[in-house]
Amino acid sequence: MTAHQLTEVRRVKQTRSPELLDKRNVVGVGLGYKVREGFVTDELCLVVSVTHKVDPSALSVNDLVPKSLDGIKTDVVETGVFRAFQLGTRDRWRPTVPPGVSLGHVHITAGTFGCLVRRGSDLFILSNNHVLANANSGRPGDAILQPGPADGGTLGDSIATLADYVPIDFGTAASDCPVAEWSARVLNYVAGAFGSSHQLTAVRQTAGINYVDAALAKPISSGLVNSEILHIGSPIGLNAAQLGMVVQKTGRTTDYTQGTITQLDATVRINYNGPTALFSGQIVASAMSQPGDSGAAILDMDRQLVGLLFAGSDAATVANPMETVFSVLNLELAV
Repeated sequence: MTAHQLTEVRRVKQTRSPELLDKRNVVGVGLGYKVREGFVTDELCLVVSVTHKVDPSALSVNDLVPKSLDGIKTDVVETGVFRAFQLGTRDRWRPTVPPGVSLGHVHITAGTFGCLVRRGSDLFILSNNHVLANANSGRPGDAILQPGPADGGTLGDSIATLADYVPIDFGTAASDCPVAEWSARVLNYVAGAFGSSHQLTAVRQTAGINYVDAALAKPISSGLVNSEILHIGSPIGLNAAQLGMVVQKTGRTTDYTQGTITQLDATVRINYNGPTALFSGQIVASAMSQPGDSGAAILDMDRQLVGLLFAGSDAATVANPMETVFSVLNLELAV
């Protein structure tokens, strides 16, 4: 690299940066060496940083980064969103708590504050049953901590109390048959007489089909929370998921990520650390989450709510359709 080459690349960078930064997903332009097939060459180029790479067919002509500008080659690299370092998703947020950060029932590890909603005149935090209600074990009035217990939250970090949740149907429930309950008590008594510590419980089969993993928590004070999802902003409405739709979320574990809707109306079996539950009518997206992101709101790129993230794997993310969540819990968006 000569001084003349460096001067020329700098000149092109200075004159063409504004138009590059106006393109979709572009977050930076700099000088660097071009990378080919994973190897760094000695060819000076314009390095164009993008939040994520997409197929050129998904971009308009105006948003495509040219292979060269004024004789200088470009190199597009995926860097994600550049942000000023600040409080992270696992930190304690005060004086106001935004959606997208760690929180959870006092007896869980940690999940994610999804978004703010209203039911009538009351304001609520929306997240998952297994985040706010400890997978059916919570009781109204239980403390909701921010950050969640796994991130250092204690009772002194309470920001809300459990208000309501949709029970998760694991396929069985306590029996309502007096004869079955009586038989279980007799057998437990006999087993105890012979030194056994095992206990029988009378149960009955249930439908075993779920549509949402959702719960509400009532903030201790409305001024303690806000509607602006971290790194995204306030949702502006609801939208139905579509195949191929690009979506975004902020979650406690993986922070801000984007993904693509890959399946609609999916029936999936979800493992809750042992017991499993069957969910119908679900949304599946590409890998954009990890444990701890449960409860995060999934939005389209226009900031419309699409889904409530509640499960996933290393290869996929699973969400309840947000329209279903709002319908089941009789909610409205808090704006």
